[in-house]
Amino acid sequence: MKEIQKEELSQEIFDMYDYYVHGQINRRQFVDKLSKYAVGGLTVSAILSYLMPNYAGTLRFGADDTRVDSYYVEYESPKGGGKIKGLLCIPANLQGTAPGVLVVHENRGLNPYIEDTAKQAALDGFIAFAPDMLTPFGGYPGTDDEGRTMQAKRDRFEMLEDFIAGYEFLKNQENCTGNIGVVGFCFGGWISNMMACRVADLKAAVPYYGGQAILEEVPNIQAPIQLHYADLDTRVNEGWAAYEVELKKHNKSYEVHFYPEVNHGFHNHSTPRYDKEAAELAWKRTVSFFNEHLGG
Repeated sequence: MKEIQKEELSQEIFDMYDYYVHGQINRRQFVDKLSKYAVGGLTVSAILSYLMPNYAGTLRFGADDTRVDSYYVEYESPKGGGKIKGLLCIPANLQGTAPGVLVVHENRGLNPYIEDTAKQAALDGFIAFAPDMLTPFGGYPGTDDEGRTMQAKRDRFEMLEDFIAGYEFLKNQENCTGNIGVVGFCFGGWISNMMACRVADLKAAVPYYGGQAILEEVPNIQAPIQLHYADLDTRVNEGWAAYEVELKKHNKSYEVHFYPEVNHGFHNHSTPRYDKEAAELAWKRTVSFFNEHLGG
């Protein structure tokens, strides 16, 4: 089978993939649209396989990694889904206390990429907690397609309450300073923006290519926000101008970074949308922002 190179694929393919994974077209429509690009030795199945996440080949933390202590815990979310499971990650060499970071997944549950990201946050010196909004259905099912179908059955404002409850759970961990930030990706970016509006003592919010907060709630924001956007992500970016107007109007503390020539999902190292340079720069900025506002 021909080995696909990222540069061979039209930007339209990545745009269609974005529409597919965000429910704007179904799988059959996506596959049908891919057929026009099945030329020059490429097949639809090869392109489809290339676009899908490769967790087995991209995991950065194995089960035997001794740098981070991680284990699953449950917490109560009475305003949301009831009992929610999440992955709690603590630096293995932690002495005393550390600030906390809530890690919010995309629209497909707590998959291996998000677990990796939570472990990376712990390696960077934070107590990280990554809840799974698919807990009411038994948890992340093992594939993103199934995960998206399951998460679409839940109300996003109910899930917002689940993450706020997860914030409280993390804040009350005995080795946590109580200074909490939130970082989220895609759907998790929207959650991060909304938590800045609804959690009065949140210390920092870092949304990655996520939907903007409800504009009427911007006056409630107390936490500084660091926003990361992909230049090619026109779907999400179209909401930025109006959001920035409101942030400026109400004198909110924020910084925004646009990454040239990268797609939505550029931080996700399990898919070909990943851009190493942009992802590493964005994460460096994220850690620095958290150290500044949470206390390293």
